[in-house]
Amino acid sequence: MEQKNENSTDFILLGLFPRFSYPYLLILLLLFIYIIAFTGNSILILLIWLDSCLHTPMYFLLSQLSFIDLAYISSTVPKVVTNYFTERKNISYFACATQLFFFLTLGLAECILLTLMAYGRCVAVCNPLRYTILMNPKVCKQMAAAAWIGGSLAALIHTIYPMNFPICGSGEINHYFCEMPAILRLSCVDISVYEMVKFVSTIVFLLVPFFLILVSYNLIFLTVLKMNSWKGSNKALSTCFSHLTVVSLYFGQAIFIYMTPSSSHTPEQDQIAPVLGTIVTPMLNPLIYSLRNKEVVGALRKCMGRCGN
Repeated sequence: MEQKNENSTDFILLGLFPRFSYPYLLILLLLFIYIIAFTGNSILILLIWLDSCLHTPMYFLLSQLSFIDLAYISSTVPKVVTNYFTERKNISYFACATQLFFFLTLGLAECILLTLMAYGRCVAVCNPLRYTILMNPKVCKQMAAAAWIGGSLAALIHTIYPMNFPICGSGEINHYFCEMPAILRLSCVDISVYEMVKFVSTIVFLLVPFFLILVSYNLIFLTVLKMNSWKGSNKALSTCFSHLTVVSLYFGQAIFIYMTPSSSHTPEQDQIAPVLGTIVTPMLNPLIYSLRNKEVVGALRKCMGRCGN
């Protein structure tokens, strides 16, 4: 099979579900979801920034999550839509590596951030008297920095290795963006060692955070069961269920993709899971956190009232 120099070759993105009979419907749906996600996350970030009542550790971390979702969906959807309307499917080696790096950085940072948010809620419910000490502004900024730095360093490693494997064939990526399993399918060398490295990294960045999140929520539920106040327990559970919805969507698709070898699932399965993680979840997050949260709804009403006056 013809082996190409990956540093001098363009890849070809076949797009979102290339065998689908009505691609324009997918593009319209994609644009609709993108507009909702972009608007929702932008409003949430703006409200948290403007309203002093939302200047708390939980909302600071939530603003980081919204920023990640905003960047997540913006790193893939505009390219998909542009390729469709211009009928140009090629992407340069450098652009592909850059897209993969940012995708992995955002994904890994979100894993760490969701874990830190679970820890914050655990402290708020289980040890409220020490909450202001354990979750002070300095600690929150350090948490956010750790998520971004940890995510970017791990992403750098998992960008350099796959992008330097020899590429065989036409360079067609059966995906709508440069995603790791789709790129690994193009390699014409044995990648079993790297698959093992990927598996270990998945344990560290997916299973360990997921386990810590479960531990945090188990402690929260045990504490809530001991509460005498129905109103207090209901508020705590409502907030936790919002977070658990996000965690289930995100970790479910990520574990499916990265805990299994690339050869064990089809190209279509490779696309369905990232669609949930990079397109659907960024749309749902602001809806979940705003509609189920009285403080956010109140801040939105105040902001609209100011604009009306």
